[in-house]
Formats: sequence, C-alpha cells, structure tokens
Amino acid sequence: MSDPRADASPVEAGPDQILEAAQRLAQGRLVAFPTETVYGLGGDAENPEAIARIYAAKRRPADHPVIVHLAPDTDPGYWARSIPPQARQLMAAFWPGPLTLILPRAAHIPDAVSGGQDSIGLRCPSHPVAQRLLYAFAVLKSNGSGGVAAPSANLFGQVSPTRADHVRGAFSHLDRHALMILEGGASEVGIESTILDLSRLDRGVGPVLLRPGHVTATQIAEVLGVAPALPDGAAPRVSGSLKAHYAPRTPVAVVAAETLAGWTRGEMAPVVSGRRVVAVVLGAEPGAAPDGVDWIVLPVDPVIYARRLYALLRELDDAGYERILLQRPPAGPAWQGVNDRISRAAAAFD
Repeated sequence: MSDPRADASPVEAGPDQILEAAQRLAQGRLVAFPTETVYGLGGDAENPEAIARIYAAKRRPADHPVIVHLAPDTDPGYWARSIPPQARQLMAAFWPGPLTLILPRAAHIPDAVSGGQDSIGLRCPSHPVAQRLLYAFAVLKSNGSGGVAAPSANLFGQVSPTRADHVRGAFSHLDRHALMILEGGASEVGIESTILDLSRLDRGVGPVLLRPGHVTATQIAEVLGVAPALPDGAAPRVSGSLKAHYAPRTPVAVVAAETLAGWTRGEMAPVVSGRRVVAVVLGAEPGAAPDGVDWIVLPVDPVIYARRLYALLRELDDAGYERILLQRPPAGPAWQGVNDRISRAAAAFD
C-alpha cells in the first residue's frame, strides 16, 4: 500500500527554479509551492486576474477567501488597515509558522483575496522554499509588497496536498505553462494553519478561533492572556470552514475505540459487514481484525498523526477500499486541529 514516491528524496527547488517561479507570479501566472502546513497554489495577491486563475483551477467558490503569504520581513501593515497589539504579539510568538491572522483589509488591497469581505488573512510560512520564493517575488514587485495568495493546491473540498506529487495528481490537466510546481519534500505539519480572527477587536469581539491547527488555543491564550472564543455567526468566512471539507473519494466515518474493540469480539457493525474496509486505529491494534477489515496503526501523538493524515487518506483512496474508518482521537487542545479535519472529511458522506 505504500507509495514508492514517498520514500524517494526529492530534490528541493534551486535558485533558478525559485527565480523562474517568482517571474511567473509577477506575470500573473500560478505557482504551487511547499509550506510547512500543506502545498499552496499561489498567485499575485494584488492581481485580481491571478486570483481568478486560482479560483478557476481549484473550482473554488468566488466568495471563499484565500490567505496571503508574506516573507518574514514584509510589513503586514501594507495589507491590513490596522495591526492591533494582539496581532503583533502573536506574530512575534508564531511567525514564521502555521498561524493565519484575520485583520481589517487595507483599502488598496483587492477584495478578491477575501471573497468580497472587509478583512484579510495573513500568514508568514516557515518552509525555506516558500520563504525564498516570497523574497524573490517581493524583489520583483515595484512596491516591494510581494504577497502571494495561496489556498491549498488541490481541487476545492478535497484532501490537501502534502507532497509535490499530490499537486501534480490534482492538476494533471494543467500543463507547465499554466502551473509550475516547486518541490520541497513532505510538509512537516501536514494540516492547514490555525486561523484566528482579530478583525473585530475594535467592536469588542475577539480573538476568535476560526480554524484550529498546529498552533493551539492554549498556546494563543498563553500569549494573549485570554482564550480565543469559538466562531460566531458574524465571523468572517475563512478557508476550510465548510462543514464538509478535506474529503477523500472513499467514504469516511469516525468511530469510537469501544466500537472497534467490540468488532474484535464478533460484534460486527452492519456498516462494514460484507465490505472491504480499513480502520485507522491509535496506539495499538484493538485485537484480531474481523474479516474484511484491515487495521492501520498510528501513534497516539497529534503532531505525527497530523503530519501523516492527508498522505494516508490519499494512499487508502488508491487502495480500493469501500470505506475508511478513523478511530476518534482524544479530545483536548492538542488534538483539536486533527479532530476538526477528520470530522469535516466524514461530514462529506453524512
């Protein structure tokens, strides 16, 4: 079931490829590039035509915002109408890294990046290839801003890519003229960035955690001295906020550990009876697998689980299973991002 391409050591994009990619971005064309979270599908964030190409390639609804990626020394004040002290604190603590901040959008920034909203999502990735690309692109921009709008490099709603070959598979219909793909190895984090809304602080609202991720609510609270609230009805729309998202082709269900253990005692659930099924379990196999059920064991470690989740879902998709069962992970802040992603994957088949 293993993919031999995952065992190879890919050659990281070199200076010539980085320069070519930056030039393509400046021309309004698309470049897929690695970040520490997942691979992104990038275009010039100040070019509405480039942003439209991103939406068209992903088949993404036009009102679904994208995130702008910035190099470490880029001034976020160019992109946001105001930068509150809380944002500065979080930038100092977590940038470069997997944290996106939603801030009031500056008037001169096209609203295409925010799906028509008066807000903007900003993030500074830590992956070295992403940083080199962002630096090179900033040099080419006459105003030095160099922001790259980059949602995940996959078709809308599907499993996000954590390797360059995932991107090639998703966009096999696009030739190299339409899309250049930079290699950067497997993404270290493996799920999308945490998204925190700070755009409504002047109205007494926030911070609000809109999408959990590697940077946890507990870590945010340690910096700000206040725990982020849950999303409310007036919160900005953000990437990955739909109930059903991040879904493979194969139907997914989230199953309690007690249910899996019951199957080993002959308590077969009708949902799997007579079908070829795989169950992804935590820590150790619950016992002998029933007929038609394969066990895959992942460690009880939220960092490792997140890193492996999307690549594993793709692998299981290709293995011909009729259903993927995921043991429900523990609750708690460290697992919140993982639980969010697998619940949205399963919701696609409710």
